Amino acid sequence: MELTEEHRALRDAVRGLLSGYPTRAAIEQPTGYDPALWQRLCKEIGVAGLAVPEAFGGAGATLLESHVMLTEWGRTLTPGPMLGCGVLATQALLRAGDEEACARLLPAICAGDRIATLAWPDDPTTVKAGGLVGEARQVLDAESADILLVPTDDGLYEVDATAPGVSVQPTDVLDATRRLATVRLDGARARKIGSGDLRPWLRDLACVALSAEQMGAAGRAFEATHEYVQQRVQFGRPIGSFQVLQHRLAEAYLRLEAATTASWTAAEAFVAGSEDASTLAAMAKVYCTEALQAITAEMVQMHGGLAITWEHDAHLYLRRAYQDAQLFGTPTQHLNRLAAALL
Repeated sequence: MELTEEHRALRDAVRGLLSGYPTRAAIEQPTGYDPALWQRLCKEIGVAGLAVPEAFGGAGATLLESHVMLTEWGRTLTPGPMLGCGVLATQALLRAGDEEACARLLPAICAGDRIATLAWPDDPTTVKAGGLVGEARQVLDAESADILLVPTDDGLYEVDATAPGVSVQPTDVLDATRRLATVRLDGARARKIGSGDLRPWLRDLACVALSAEQMGAAGRAFEATHEYVQQRVQFGRPIGSFQVLQHRLAEAYLRLEAATTASWTAAEAFVAGSEDASTLAAMAKVYCTEALQAITAEMVQMHGGLAITWEHDAHLYLRRAYQDAQLFGTPTQHLNRLAAALL
């Protein structure tokens, strides 16, 4: 996709703030990210409210603008609640269609003053005497969330993350730049803020949004690798002049182009409400996951022993690639879904 002038301006503004940001310093913070940076991004650029109507404190743009933002977020692996809060939670609230809840929650979320996240139960969630009972794993930003949004088969529920009956257990993660947690609900008081099963729509949104991050990470991994092989000298010549590495870089580039096409095609279809949006979302998840894994593997291989040192970023991108593969359904699960729909 050819970016518009507005998209390029947004990309450049976000890249200017995120470039050179000390990712490892943010990892060590109690929240796993830098709240000051998140506040600045929300208040100066409005990243959490890009696709939120102005009436609720947002910028009134579309998910295509969020796609640009997520791509830059993925390039730098910046820790923060952009995916979980700035996209999935805000869009879940809007999709639920409860204007009172949107007016009450979205302005503070868009301003970066409150953090909301989706606690997506693995098994059917039950409601007992006004409380929710269930468990959600791989929940983004759960440790820093103020609000949990729980999608069930009969609607979306709002839960105070600090309420009795809510337990948040951090998960041991491969990728330290993205913390995950298990959320257990044991009779937690909940407020229903929308009817209907939003989970299929949210699954597709999550796949499309994640593909933007993966596309950005793959792009940066390819660039860094291409730069390195022009500088690294072996046997009196840059290793990038070796034909075998040129072939491998060419294959990596083709993977990146295919992933970029898949991600943007899915995003455009999703925003347009196309009939094949769900199929394209699954394809984007598969293409971008496989491309990121392959390109980051080449990044590590071509950087040699340097790549596995803590000081170098290569291993961070590889870790992100393999952890992302497990989020919102594995490539195999989405291929099975595609097969069922197409065959």
